[in-house]
Amino acid sequence: MTSKQYESVAPHKVAFLGLGVMGYPMAGHLKRAGHSVTVYNRTAAKAEQWAGEYAGGAGGVTAPTPRQAAHEADIVFACVGNDDDLRSVVLGEHGALAGMKPGAVFVDNTTASAAVARELHEIAKSRGLHFVDAPVSGGQAGAVNGLLTVMCGGEPAAFERIRPVAMAFARACTRVGGPGAGQLAKMVNQICIAGLVQGLSEGVNFGLAAGLDMKLVLEVIGKGAAQSWQMDNRGTTMVDDHFDFGFAVDWMRKDLGLCLDEAKRNRAPLPVTALVDQFYADVQRMGGGRWDTSSLIRRLRDN
Repeated sequence: MTSKQYESVAPHKVAFLGLGVMGYPMAGHLKRAGHSVTVYNRTAAKAEQWAGEYAGGAGGVTAPTPRQAAHEADIVFACVGNDDDLRSVVLGEHGALAGMKPGAVFVDNTTASAAVARELHEIAKSRGLHFVDAPVSGGQAGAVNGLLTVMCGGEPAAFERIRPVAMAFARACTRVGGPGAGQLAKMVNQICIAGLVQGLSEGVNFGLAAGLDMKLVLEVIGKGAAQSWQMDNRGTTMVDDHFDFGFAVDWMRKDLGLCLDEAKRNRAPLPVTALVDQFYADVQRMGGGRWDTSSLIRRLRDN
């Protein structure tokens, strides 16, 4: 676990719904920062595992439903798979909103659509609750190290309440606008990454085909205008043909689908994004759905 230094924040009673590769360490950071954390996961064994790892002594328990996890919580965090998964933990008789106390805040760290964020914001508001869409960037390593970037949409007062608590798992937590704006900002993030990874893949593959020492070349050009997080963190692993890191192709395709759907609504052309999405479909057909997104280079090498 990281040696992250946590901000001094008054302890809160929080819930965390969804203990996947991101949610599991994010909930752990909340516990280590001094908050009382109740967790829910669709597979109960994962919640019990989390409790065994993080909840020794008082201040961390599991719950069998989102509603029970959310009971008496000041803030309810969630990090699940998609819009439908999000609705399943938020709405209904056993959903979190049914168990939240008046004035509590639901924070959605899922990468979902802006439409569902606005929908759930209105439902929460009608029940005297608050909803903040807060997707994250930084991948599994960022979650483990507590260094995620959090992009938030929602009402200013609700954001100000959750920001100090969310900083337990973040390096930055910023409100970028009203309901849905956090999800739209995450779409911008994924659009930028898609084109960048394709460009990096083409560059590395070109250099290898030309007989260059690509690790040396990446070290050199990484000090100039071509430098990026992707180059720094994935360039040499792409040379080594290793793709078992962090964010999977299946997840990226889900995210790019959200971007392309939103672009149809706002009429923003995304020609490169649409092309790279199809390149990722090629990687899936190669059996690489769970490979890291830098595996785009594989379809070039295999041609």
